[in-house]
Amino acid sequence: MYRKRLFINTSFCIAVMGLWVTASHAQQPAYPTRTVRIVIPYPPSGGNDIVARAYADELTRRLGQQVVIDNRPGGMTIIGTELVAKSPPDGYTILVSSHSTFAIIPNVNAKLPYDSLRDFAPVALLAIQPFALAVHPSVPAHNIKQLIALARAQPGVLTYATSGIGTGGHFCGELLKQMTGINLRHIPYKGGGPALTDVVGGHVSMIMTSLSAERPFIRANRLRLLAVTSAQRTRLAPEAPTMAESGVTGYEMRGWNAMMAPRGTPAAIIARLNAEVVAMVQSPEARERLDAQGYEPEASSPQQLTDLIKSELARYATLVKVTGLKLE
Repeated sequence: MYRKRLFINTSFCIAVMGLWVTASHAQQPAYPTRTVRIVIPYPPSGGNDIVARAYADELTRRLGQQVVIDNRPGGMTIIGTELVAKSPPDGYTILVSSHSTFAIIPNVNAKLPYDSLRDFAPVALLAIQPFALAVHPSVPAHNIKQLIALARAQPGVLTYATSGIGTGGHFCGELLKQMTGINLRHIPYKGGGPALTDVVGGHVSMIMTSLSAERPFIRANRLRLLAVTSAQRTRLAPEAPTMAESGVTGYEMRGWNAMMAPRGTPAAIIARLNAEVVAMVQSPEARERLDAQGYEPEASSPQQLTDLIKSELARYATLVKVTGLKLE
């Protein structure tokens, strides 16, 4: 039902991209010759900001020009995203954003001033972040099979908290309900902090949010980790089984971040940026910085990113119908 995790031959990609850039050098002006701006359609200090800054610092060194961050939050990421869509396609204004921008929002807002595929040139996937299902210790379930059995025995009693309607955690819960037929009550909050606080306090049964947010409470035995939502186990919590391993065959849900340029950006510039991202995925500094925040660096080719966005658009279209979510 869901696309397989991206795997690439990093050495091969670097070699091919290097040849592309060399072959195109005679036809294209040197790039870059001035400051490159990465627009982030989120406030500072959030997850997307952390990912973008980890790459921006390394890109500055690799490109030989300053790469700066420009936070443009607002309008469900629409403000910053539109800015990039309508910027000159010269490689000096690029977008780093999340699955929410590229796959969820297009499914809940039919009046976007841009198309998440048509108006952008995909560069590369940057990082993924699995969600994790954790329950309050009072919930008598130590694995997903027990949780499903408990939910079937007590329909509508178990609750799950999220940071809001239409968020990744919300869709995680709705997908679990759809695939297992259980009845869980959604309790939306205005932010991940309040949601997590109420689960830790025992006011809500469970939560599906980032592993990085849950980890301190799991270590303190104030939450019990049952499973992660990625297709494979994550090295950030190798002891945790996946939902699929736990009996929900085909279940996969994860957050991801990607780099996009305006439509019409020269192919040689896209290739150069992609080659640098692929190389940076192997950087110990970038990996350590992202691992500490619960993200796993993972690159892709532009075509793989295009395929991912298409599959995610279709996936969330189904989930939006299930939730009945509409944000016009």
